[in-house]
Amino acid sequence: MKLQIQPIGNSYSEQAIDLILNIQQKEFNIPITIKDQPDLLQIESFYTEAGGNFWGAFVDGELVGSIALVKFDERVGAIRKMFVKKEFRGKELNIAQELLEVLISFCRENGIDDLYLGTITVLKAAQRFYERNQFVKIEKGNLPVKFPLMSADDIFYHLNIA
Repeated sequence: MKLQIQPIGNSYSEQAIDLILNIQQKEFNIPITIKDQPDLLQIESFYTEAGGNFWGAFVDGELVGSIALVKFDERVGAIRKMFVKKEFRGKELNIAQELLEVLISFCRENGIDDLYLGTITVLKAAQRFYERNQFVKIEKGNLPVKFPLMSADDIFYHLNIA
């Protein structure tokens, strides 16, 4: 199995939607639909053109993971759409870690010093993952004013990478 991570655009929308909705709805029973995340239908305008990016992790040509960066202020970004298909999670392939490192490298190259993200209480493994990567839990009230809030999120993290 060979892992390949690359930026993806609108041509991958359908695969990304399939990957993400399956995890959100079927695995974790999160009541979220494509209507709640229209960004997935316009990856390029929402992420890339605004100064962020959207990456896909592929194993043998199959999209098995994703991570996205929304640049919402001059030197500030939000992590979105961090998902890895169940069968591909874990230390062996280390896909989540690889995705995060690609995003952080992009931030360093593009002058983004602060990263924020929101996640959901039931996603315990995600919280442990962010904490292992030095993200610090913060109160919702301490998020930057321009932070693009997702309605389902109830736990928030910050990482300074400067």
